[in-house]
Amino acid sequence: MIDLKTLREDPDTARASQRARGEDPALVDALLSADERRRSAVSRADTLRAEQKQLGKQVGKASGAERDELLARAKELAAQVKQAEAEQGEADEQLQAAQKKVSNLVDPAVPPGGEDDFAVLKHVGTPREFDFEVKDHLELGEGLRALDMERGAKVSGARFYFLTGVGAQLELALLNMAAAQATAAGFTLVVPPVLVRPEIMDGTGFLGAHASEIYRLEEDDAYLVGTSEVPLAGYHAGEILDLSGGPRRYAGWSTCFRREAGSYGKDTRGIIRVHQFNKLEMFVYCREQDAPAEHERLLAWEEEMLAKIEVPYRVIDTAAGDLGASAARKFDCEAWVPSQQAYRELTSTSNCTTFQARRLNTRVREAEGPNAVAATLNGTLATTRWIVAILENHQQPDGSVVVPEALRPFLGGREVLEPVA
Repeated sequence: MIDLKTLREDPDTARASQRARGEDPALVDALLSADERRRSAVSRADTLRAEQKQLGKQVGKASGAERDELLARAKELAAQVKQAEAEQGEADEQLQAAQKKVSNLVDPAVPPGGEDDFAVLKHVGTPREFDFEVKDHLELGEGLRALDMERGAKVSGARFYFLTGVGAQLELALLNMAAAQATAAGFTLVVPPVLVRPEIMDGTGFLGAHASEIYRLEEDDAYLVGTSEVPLAGYHAGEILDLSGGPRRYAGWSTCFRREAGSYGKDTRGIIRVHQFNKLEMFVYCREQDAPAEHERLLAWEEEMLAKIEVPYRVIDTAAGDLGASAARKFDCEAWVPSQQAYRELTSTSNCTTFQARRLNTRVREAEGPNAVAATLNGTLATTRWIVAILENHQQPDGSVVVPEALRPFLGGREVLEPVA
């Protein structure tokens, strides 16, 4: 949720942010109205309670007819207080509902436009020139007996798969390499639950426009997560954090589930866009003023990982209209995929400022003054999709794949993945 104090002081910035996202700026005005109604209801209830308290003191001192008159007034006032408190409760609910409809304020540095209007911040590496016919990751994976889409569909349906043999080993090697890097950088490694309560999923901002992407278990009133960002955001819900020693950094290793609603016909071949995958996600709690610098650190850690798999990539600054509701700014790292002659996303990192923590009531203890709302950030360090970039960029004419040097220790020292006859 956005900060109501900021909204009152500068509603035009919130309206501009909504327009930049391609969302309705009238939601800002609806929120302002709900805020005013709630403040009015609180004021009325407080006034009546104060009057009731004062009247109670008078009753204790009165006697006879005066006491009877004051008791009658007290009864009438008690009914008014009850009604005022009910109105305050209703106004609270209306305010919360209105507040949840307004997305996070877009960072002023974010480029305008939609999905195709990102700004390319830099290119790293040069796409390889092949002197043989390039195979895509599915053909390579099948040759290595690393990937079985046919049996995945037989067992679970479209967009499911089996990683087998070196495929399973390759994914574990990737995630272990990411975990080693994260822990060396001071992150606490976490294997979180992948089922969360509705209030946690809602608190992270995923039950808005993209709710159709999420698997829900109605009988259990729980959701399967699409990223460990969700349980990690809920990890400190309702808590006051001591960040005197610096940001709290976690690296969550989890299986992730996405319905991929609305993506029918896109990337149906192979494992680029699937319903289930594994991921190591960085998640950070810090002070709001430290969040931009922390965002740059997360991007640097992502690039450190990409350098280890030796693939060309570019870094993009996602346009406002392509941001999720919680993100104020998002950087993506996109690796070159030779079979598609295109860059495809491997990592993303988002600065969610105080948007999620305000919903989840996660605060920071301050040495002086009131406690502040925490800022949260997230960033991908490795996923199953990385296998696509590794296989395609390091393929050889015979269908074998050279293992990037940094990955070899996590793959038992293996230097080349050989096709299975």
